[in-house]
Amino acid sequence: MPILDRWNVIPEEILSHIFCYLPLKDRHTAFQVCRHWAVAVSASSVWNFTEVSFKDEDEEGTLQSLHQFLNLIKHLKIVFDQSKEVIRRNVSQILDMLAQRSHRLQALCIACTGENPYFYAGQDILQSIRNICRSETKINLQKIDFRRMPFTLDDGIVELIASSSPNLRTLFINNRTLVCNVKPEAIVKLLRACPKLSTLGVYYASLSEDVFLELVRPNREPFSCLDIFCERLDKYIPVITEELWAAVSERHPQLYVELELEHTVPAWKIPRILKPNIPVTTLQLNTFTYMVNQVRFVTSNYSRSLERLVLHTTTSDDLDFSLIDLAKKCVRLKEVHCYCTVSQAVIEAFLSHCPDLKRFTLKITKERHPWQPVIIS
Repeated sequence: MPILDRWNVIPEEILSHIFCYLPLKDRHTAFQVCRHWAVAVSASSVWNFTEVSFKDEDEEGTLQSLHQFLNLIKHLKIVFDQSKEVIRRNVSQILDMLAQRSHRLQALCIACTGENPYFYAGQDILQSIRNICRSETKINLQKIDFRRMPFTLDDGIVELIASSSPNLRTLFINNRTLVCNVKPEAIVKLLRACPKLSTLGVYYASLSEDVFLELVRPNREPFSCLDIFCERLDKYIPVITEELWAAVSERHPQLYVELELEHTVPAWKIPRILKPNIPVTTLQLNTFTYMVNQVRFVTSNYSRSLERLVLHTTTSDDLDFSLIDLAKKCVRLKEVHCYCTVSQAVIEAFLSHCPDLKRFTLKITKERHPWQPVIIS
């Protein structure tokens, strides 16, 4: 039997399963091959999870496919080169289509690559997101991830998201921009408008006593994850007290916290942010300062929960000793990455005492950047 005929007798369900792994441009090509393939490409299972990647300025086929099958997509991820104006217009066009048409979208992720052009603040993309939230077509977004969209968000856009997506379960707005314009009051409104929200990624500056009191309300549904980014402006705001952390941990015993401290956080502020009763599973201390005391603190207080540790610090014998002690007590660790040289004894300690360790970056001599991790199979 000729090869082309063999393809024609493959059941539609199997073809659809194959096509769902294709990039969007290739799906568009497959749709044009023959009627049998066109039917298989048109199955909803092909489009449930769709990633759109804009790297080139000529993406006419991508836009045509999305225009035709947008109503079938449940989980949409858009990755685009923000340095090119044509690509930015294409992304805005996709988002505007979502605002204008009925769809089944439940999850939206937007991620940028390339250099951010001078004086470009992403207002076109942000306006298109606002249009989706204000759309008369009913939306049911349950997951939104803007962690890799480096445009400054504000109270208005968070409140629009909250009012338009009452079934929201996951929201990441900790996107590492220079300025955080989302105030705690907007987070309180978000939590009240979205009672099912269980995973939240925010700046430390967006948290407050009122936010934590909202989390511990008796009628609040179980809350599972706080992903917190700390940066330089946090030196001006009050810290979350031990009592508040204790209350939210007791109210939500399944809660885990992922905490990242950027290099701009003042050294004096770090001990005030780190509290003994935070259920930390991931901790990134990207401070490039002397961190021995903080490592000892982590060993004493987070040994029951810590699964991933990232350190950007300076080499010293004291650091080696503190890391060896940490390896002996934080036995749940799955990853450890230390971006300064350590002794061989440190490596042996983690390999001996952490049975779940899957990846580590521990170097005894300096290497070219970027340092590559060791993956344990």
